[in-house]
Amino acid sequence: MQTLLVIAGGSSDEHEISIISARSLCEALDGSAITADVQVVGRDGRWLTPEEGQAALVAGRADTGGLSIYQALPRLERFEVVFPLIHGQMGEDGKLQGLLEYLQLPYVGSGVLGSALAMDKGAAKDVLAQHGVSQTRWLTLSPDDLRDPQATIQLITAELSGPWFIKPCNQGSSVGITKAKDEAALLGGIKTAFEFDRRVVVEEAVDQPRELEIGIIGNTTVETSCVGEITYDADFYSYEAKYTEGRSAMHIPADLPEGVAEEIIAQSQLAYRALDCNGFARIDFLFEPSTSKIYLSEVNTLPGFTPFSMFTKLWEASGLNYEQTVAKLVALALE
Repeated sequence: MQTLLVIAGGSSDEHEISIISARSLCEALDGSAITADVQVVGRDGRWLTPEEGQAALVAGRADTGGLSIYQALPRLERFEVVFPLIHGQMGEDGKLQGLLEYLQLPYVGSGVLGSALAMDKGAAKDVLAQHGVSQTRWLTLSPDDLRDPQATIQLITAELSGPWFIKPCNQGSSVGITKAKDEAALLGGIKTAFEFDRRVVVEEAVDQPRELEIGIIGNTTVETSCVGEITYDADFYSYEAKYTEGRSAMHIPADLPEGVAEEIIAQSQLAYRALDCNGFARIDFLFEPSTSKIYLSEVNTLPGFTPFSMFTKLWEASGLNYEQTVAKLVALALE
């Protein structure tokens, strides 16, 4: 019997999603060979007591906790493996992984470097470009670029063809992302993205893309799942389209032209290694039917982890049920 501590919640905009993932994981493992418990972190960064944590799992959120991180640390050391399930900043970006490294606790997923690189869209694109991974053209902006907004807009329109996607570098679940079709919307989208992060990526949009996703599991040796597709009733795969019931659907496996799945597998393995990922990841691609080109969109080192999330459904379709997937990730953490 292995003991697993799931850390969930946190101060990011994905707080509720993290708690749903943690609750689902513990429910799915009930009665299995893995004993799972949860440590919830409040929106204010304070850690909850076990009793407060159980109440937060029921409520689906925790605004504040009763413990400082220093008071909570002794509890962490009672577990064999930690599963950091805090999506977004302060959980998916290497900071929590760094704490676990100091405590010498085995943990599920990528390390400090892989987590930080994959979380930062601008840095990830720079590294992936050096390794020949296919991506749309982009520019990374800093706050200095807002000092002369018109010059920045002129630079973007000269370098990148519209329409454009504007994204905060360090956010997940499509938080803060907008699509712009003209210069006024482009400037508005840039200002919106800077409300969420101090660095922003502007990308060329793909023409009528198909959203394809693949799961990867492994450390030195990696395995890939089948390829799935997301369809949705929106202009793009926004936060609302992702988390509003009935607005999106999964198609597993995806019905693809010959050779597309094989190319996605090759590109995903290349990206996984280039970013120094470990444990697991879900990698998102855009397929442009008019050109048959594939573009890597994002590497998610901590994807949604309910039994109904794309990552776990991909592996279920590939022969690993939810409990087997968790057991494999725990084994990789100990490795």
